[in-house]
Amino acid sequence: MTPAEALSGPESEADHPPESAPVVAEAPVAGSVVPHWRVGLTMEVLAPDYQRLVGVLEAEAGGSGLRARELAGRLGLESVPAKVEGVRSKVKRLVERGWLAEERPGVFTPRPAAG
Repeated sequence: MTPAEALSGPESEADHPPESAPVVAEAPVAGSVVPHWRVGLTMEVLAPDYQRLVGVLEAEAGGSGLRARELAGRLGLESVPAKVEGVRSKVKRLVERGWLAEERPGVFTPRPAAG
């Protein structure tokens, strides 16, 4: 039997859940895709690193916002370029998906309340 045949072997009922089986959302994992924010979606759908970033900004940003270097420091990361750029990449992704705002270049704030 070739490897391709082994992979495409007979299918059993265990391979396919019944149509009426509920779909259970899995817990977010590191490296997972950041969904676009929408009404009713909570921070718990984000991977833990992203949850921490949103949480820090909501708790400590005040009205002025925080820069990536400040965020890295508040997260307990070293203020070295590799760590700061990793934080910047994540917060930019959160801005693109509507979880955070960047009202001035490089300054990140919580998403404005809908109203």
